[in-house]
Order: sequence, then C-alpha cells, then structure tokens
Amino acid sequence: MRHRNKVNRIGRPAGHRRALLMNLSKSLIMHKRIVTTLAKGKVLRSFIEPILTRAKQDTTHSRRMVFSHFQDKEPVKELFNHIAEKIEQRPGGYTRIIKLANRAGDNAAMCMIELVDYNDMYTKEAKAVKTTRRRRRKSATTPVEEAAETAVETVADKA
Repeated sequence: MRHRNKVNRIGRPAGHRRALLMNLSKSLIMHKRIVTTLAKGKVLRSFIEPILTRAKQDTTHSRRMVFSHFQDKEPVKELFNHIAEKIEQRPGGYTRIIKLANRAGDNAAMCMIELVDYNDMYTKEAKAVKTTRRRRRKSATTPVEEAAETAVETVADKA
C-alpha cells in the first residue's frame, strides 16, 4: 500500500527521475523558462523551490549543496550571481506554471514553467507604455492655406 507516499514517480525509476529533474532544473536556471509536460512541471516545481531557497544564502556550504543537485558549475554560477539577487526579497513561490495547449502528437497536457521574477508582463511595476494622442485639429485652415491667403491679400492690396 502507498499510504503517505505522495511522490509523483512520473513513470521512471529513481535514477532516471533524478537525472530528468537535474536536466530540467539546469535548463530552467539557464533559460529562465521551459516548456514541458504538466506532470513533469509540477514535479520540477517541488524539486527546484528548495534549491532556490538555499541559493538566497551565498555561503560555501549552500553552493556545495546546490552543486550536488546540478553536478554542473554553470547553472550554479548563474543561480548565485544573477537569480539569487532577484529572489532574495521573495518569501517563496519562485516559479510559475502556465498551462498550454495539449501536445499534438500524443495529446499530453503541456505547460510552461518559468521563474517568476524574470517575466516582465506580470510584475507590478509594469513598464509604462507611451501613448501618443492622435486627434484632428479643429482649425478651419491649415498653416499652408493661411500663408496662401495672406499672399493673395497682399497681392490684391498692391493692385
């Protein structure tokens, strides 16, 4: 019986699942958003959130612990140098899952998982879009027409 075993095994043995999550998390750290199946995205979220929490403290121990999950220096550098400074004020919830349309080949539910602080569309300080006013002027004559009228009047006055 599987009482109190809530780990989603996503149909893989333990070593394969560990390697899959390692590769998905490295891609998420390097690219800031990835597209995957919904089941993998939900498992990835529970895998990567504690790693991101640990990255908020830049100590040798936390770097070694994060490296043990990635086994690659590049994502560790990216995480501690760039991502950690953006998430240091956030108490949790570093990732967002956005559901997409089902995959065409096998109708699998797809999602996009992304780091929350790297999406500019959802931030509170949304960039102000400069709007230009496009109104017609209500004047009867344009400056060119006024100049032509004054030229005709001066010619008429001289004659």
